[in-house]
Amino acid sequence: MKNRIVAAWMAIVLWLGSWFVMPEAFALTPIELTNISYKDCPKELAEGNVTSGGSSAPANCFMVTGKAKNPSGKMVYDADVFGRILDANGEPILQNRSRLGAIPELPPGVSDFEIRISVPANQPTPLKLEKFKASGFAGNVNPSI
Repeated sequence: MKNRIVAAWMAIVLWLGSWFVMPEAFALTPIELTNISYKDCPKELAEGNVTSGGSSAPANCFMVTGKAKNPSGKMVYDADVFGRILDANGEPILQNRSRLGAIPELPPGVSDFEIRISVPANQPTPLKLEKFKASGFAGNVNPSI
């Protein structure tokens, strides 16, 4: 009987102690994106092609820019940026793809961001940018290999 009581007390102490030594949780942090616009790429980034199905087509390079608000109070890493980009005719620029890129690091508060996109040269501008949002982790995420 005495052994059971000691075991029960040890279990309770270990359980309570685990609250103090638990590793930090890296929860997904939603990032609000505002003031979304785009501009031509700088000359050193502007050349390239869009490749699909083994063929290559000329492309225009644009930088999508805006403000990212990190409300977590912690640095957020590898925030994936999602959104829809339509051409002047309302046709999607990136078929079946809403992830546009990533923001490597976002400190707490509001920061500027930019991501590079390639658009097939035959799609007319101006582009329409819709439903932009991002999310990332308050800690480095290392993929398992």
